[in-house]
Amino acid sequence: MIGLKGTLNVIDNSGATIVECIRVMSGARFARAGDEIVCVVKRARPINPSLIGTQAASQKVKKGDVKHALVVRTKKEMSRPDGRYIRFDDNACILLNQKKEPLGTRVLGVVAAELRQKNWMKAVSLAPRII
Repeated sequence: MIGLKGTLNVIDNSGATIVECIRVMSGARFARAGDEIVCVVKRARPINPSLIGTQAASQKVKKGDVKHALVVRTKKEMSRPDGRYIRFDDNACILLNQKKEPLGTRVLGVVAAELRQKNWMKAVSLAPRII
C-alpha cells in the first residue's frame, strides 16, 4: 500500500534510485502492485563527467524530476485468488514515459504476477522473474 509521501526503490536502469509518491492515479487512497503513481525523484545516480557521451544516454532522469511510475512490489501482503498471500521485502517501482511504457531498458529485480492481470505486458517481459 503506497500512499502520499511513500518512498519506493526504483528497479530499472533509468538513473533514479529512490522516488517519493505524490499521487495515486487509480483514484484510490493507496496504490498496490500494478497501479500507476506520480512520483518525484529523490535520489539519482550521479553523472560521471568523463563519460558524458556514453552515460548521458542511459541517465534519463535527475533529482527533482516528476515522473509517472508503475508499482511492481509492495511490503503489504496481497491475496491471490487461490487463497495464498504474498508480500515482498520492499516497495519498488519502475518509471514510465509519456506513452505509459517503461523508461528504462532493463528491470533489475522480481515483479509481482498481478502486473500480468493488469495488462502491463512490457514491464512483465523486461523482468527477470515474476512471482
